Amino acid sequence: MRTLRVREAIREAMAEELERDEDVFLMGEEVGQYQGAYKVSEGLLERFGEKRVIDTPIAEAGFAGLGIGAAIVGLRPIIEFMTWNFSAVAFDQLLNNAAKLRQMSGGQLTVPIVFRGPNGSARQVGSQHSHAMEHFYCHVPGLKVVAPATAADAKGLLKSAVRDDNPVIYLESETLYSMKGEVPDGEHLVPIGKGRIAREGKDVTIIAYSRMVHVSLAAAELLLQKGIDCEVIDLRSLRPLDQDIILASVAKTHRAVVAYEGWPYGGVGAEIVDRIQRHAFDSLDAPVLRVTTMDVPMPYNANLEQLVVPQASGIVAAVERVMYRK
Repeated sequence: MRTLRVREAIREAMAEELERDEDVFLMGEEVGQYQGAYKVSEGLLERFGEKRVIDTPIAEAGFAGLGIGAAIVGLRPIIEFMTWNFSAVAFDQLLNNAAKLRQMSGGQLTVPIVFRGPNGSARQVGSQHSHAMEHFYCHVPGLKVVAPATAADAKGLLKSAVRDDNPVIYLESETLYSMKGEVPDGEHLVPIGKGRIAREGKDVTIIAYSRMVHVSLAAAELLLQKGIDCEVIDLRSLRPLDQDIILASVAKTHRAVVAYEGWPYGGVGAEIVDRIQRHAFDSLDAPVLRVTTMDVPMPYNANLEQLVVPQASGIVAAVERVMYRK
């Protein structure tokens, strides 16, 4: 085991895949000369050269389309969006080309491509850089969507995504880039579609992903002081979703809270609640609650920003409600 920051784990995954397979390349805004907007790709241009690490203009639709075309003819692109908020400019490429070409060609074409970059809340970068985009892409058949919370999963999921023959949406958290964690030595792959138990417990299940896993773990520690033992599930993969791990936990605890950074109307959390009530209704001793970002664009003001984004206190309050505690 080694201790790496999340950005270092992502960089190591890309470097290993670039080394392993000459068809893999990285393309996006500032990934080369500037070493990455968040220094995730630092050193890769020097190591692999400008044919494998390619700087692009500020034209997300253009370089997303180029990447999809390259994937169709046999390459394995890693396309970086400086922020997933900017992927809205390329939404037609992801929705109508990346996600659909395999089906529309009757399986004659595959699109082995990874789209990656920071998603969700940041720190005082304004509403156009801070909202969570995963619900847009989880809605689309043909796309896989992953959101790691730890350095080990950041590396293992990215390597699996690069090797997948389908387009993968890989969602990073800007606020986790500097977080350290243990990463296994040697080849490390994390299968897409499998969640993990981040903390075992018996009284209530908290379901989360990405940054909210750490917020949920903090809430679980606060709740333990009140005599409530929480189980925390780190989904890791949003589409395909590990439904089995969720239902097994709810069957044990009989209560559930879903915590995520998306807006409350619809979204990943709403899908999880629906699946629990359809497949585990008889196991529930309380309604399933969601803890979300407030239903507003992200403020720039730091104090308002913290008010809008889900906090451990909000998860504590939701858990106490499903436990029928005041």
